[in-house]
Amino acid sequence: MNKMNNENTVFVEVLTNIFTVEKGKLKILLARKNTEPYKGYWELPNKILSNEETLEETKEKILEETIGTSNIYTEQNYTFSKLDRNPNNRILATSYIGLIDSKTIEIKNKKNENNWEWFTINELPKIAFDHKEVIENATELLKTKLVSANILKKLFPSDFTLPELQEIYENIMNKKLDRRNFRKKFINLGLIEDTGYKSEGRSGRPAKLYRFKETIKETYLF
Repeated sequence: MNKMNNENTVFVEVLTNIFTVEKGKLKILLARKNTEPYKGYWELPNKILSNEETLEETKEKILEETIGTSNIYTEQNYTFSKLDRNPNNRILATSYIGLIDSKTIEIKNKKNENNWEWFTINELPKIAFDHKEVIENATELLKTKLVSANILKKLFPSDFTLPELQEIYENIMNKKLDRRNFRKKFINLGLIEDTGYKSEGRSGRPAKLYRFKETIKETYLF
């Protein structure tokens, strides 16, 4: 967000909280700032709304420029309007969450021209502006969404282990879950199927790989 030299103008920006899962870790996409203010800090992908575009169109443009596709699950979650959220201008921000799986990221393989980088949600770098508050708000919304099997499937469309799945829930819900009960619950719900393949587990022992079934009923998990 650069200075725009319009003292009496109120701007609107779009912020995107793009989440993915990698090896059981929930991650978010950030960009390093190379200009003041907050030079060297990290921020959420963002754009100022133009007079010719809607919020949705601006959001889709951000997604195309960062991850190479706008064809992912997104949802608008909050508008931030504190008077001091930007030191140079009066800027309101509308925040979105977006979910993309790691396999799609590999396929798109966008050239990193803007210092985009994925960070584990619990190990964030120095964050510019009020974007830490925005991320916390988006994470809280995601916590409520991950009780839905269909939302979880968007983060895990391909092979995963049950420990990876459990770790995501523990990170989001900030509490430990019983391994046996978690495993039993997911298998008994009939939402996932054994792929017949195995992956090296954390103890070095092979772990079964599962995937969500092609068609599943809307089910609330917790």
